[in-house]
Order: sequence, then C-alpha cells, then structure tokens
Amino acid sequence: MPGTFTVNVPLHPESAEAAVGDAGRIPLTVAEPDGRPVRGGIVVLHESRAFGDAVQDLLGSLAAEGWVAVAPDLFHSASPTDDGVYGDDLFAAFDAACAWVADRYGIEADRVGVLGFDNAGTGAVTVAVHRPVGAAVSVAARGVLEPLSPDAPRLVDAVRSLRSPWLGLYGDDDADSPPDHVEQLRDAAAGAEVAALVVSYPRLVHRRSEPSIIAEPNPEDETVLDAQERVFEWFDGNLR
Repeated sequence: MPGTFTVNVPLHPESAEAAVGDAGRIPLTVAEPDGRPVRGGIVVLHESRAFGDAVQDLLGSLAAEGWVAVAPDLFHSASPTDDGVYGDDLFAAFDAACAWVADRYGIEADRVGVLGFDNAGTGAVTVAVHRPVGAAVSVAARGVLEPLSPDAPRLVDAVRSLRSPWLGLYGDDDADSPPDHVEQLRDAAAGAEVAALVVSYPRLVHRRSEPSIIAEPNPEDETVLDAQERVFEWFDGNLR
C-alpha cells in the first residue's frame, strides 16, 4: 500500500506575497509509491475543506500507479464563505507543492501533472494556462461561459491559451455544464497550441458527492472505467 503523510511546506519564493497558510507555509497531504520507482508527480486540487476518505483514496490510487500524489490544503487560510481558491492563492499553493516535489524527489515541471474536480477542475485549467506543467486533467470543471469568481477565467477563453496538454471530462446531464456549453468549450480548445481534448459522456462521470472516478470505480460501469482509463492514459502519455 502507498505511504501517506502530511507535511507543512514553505510557499514558493515567486509566490511569497500570496496569503496562503500560516507564517508562509501550507499543508500538503502526500501519497508516495511503495517499493516501486517514482514516475512523476500529480498535484491534486480539491474543493474539500477536510481531507476525507475520498481524497485519501484518490491520492492512494494515483500512488499505486507509481505517481507521487500531493494535495495542497487550498482552504488552509480561506474564509468560510469562499467557494474556491483561484488567482494568486491558487498559484502559491501549486508552486509550493511543485517546489517540494522537485526538492524531495527530483521531479521537474514536465513530469508534474495537475488533476481537479468541479471547481478545482477549473483551477486545474487555470494552472495549465499559467504554468508549463506536463499535463492537466479536469473532471466536470465549472465556469465554462461564466467565471466562478473574479479571479477565475471563463473556460472558453482560458483554453485558447493553454500551455500544457489538457483533458476535460464532462457528463451530458450535468446542469452546471450543459452540452451546448461543453461544445463551445470543445471548439475553443481546438484552437489551443498544445494537445487539448474534451470528452463527453451520456451521464455524469463524477458527482460532487462522490469526488473520485479513480479511487474505486464500479467494475460494471463502463462509463466510469473509460473515464478512469482516459485520465491515466493522459498522464502516462504526457508526463515523460
């Protein structure tokens, strides 16, 4: 089984002015492969204020595939009314995670991926626009046509400026991202200068009450299994 632990790490020097964490530090929850070579790192963005079983299982599943999986506590210093963490605070948290992974494991940016669900999936797109990471995956990312906050972009605008390969997964019955919005996103992503793929499924591949399609997929659910396979293949094919 992968080993899991928590560590408080300093903010990345380039993001030192951002107000994340106490005294310039932020907690990371880490799952590392047990007894096998490290393939790279995946930063998991999440919208949970507490690290429950779903987030822990997700990190463990990624580590079982050979990735060092790290989840910064995005809400460590956020106010109770914040719906998500974007802008400078998001970049500070992400940079801190990447700096720690590079220092501990020697993993450079082109072998680091970012994965996010729902609002945090929007954060993953934002990272892929502003940071040259190896790959990014968003599941049910919101804010396709209307920004989620003043610090969050409209996704149809953001994907045109992607710096990193990006995979977006959606369900046709997701009221937050209806099919016509997703189709506009797909058209916009086609103009990106890097690989970008938007995949739609007839029903949701992820529900907010079930934050992972990766940790424990139903072996009889072909949709979920296909989505899980796409996520792993995206990271496998781009984090080299």
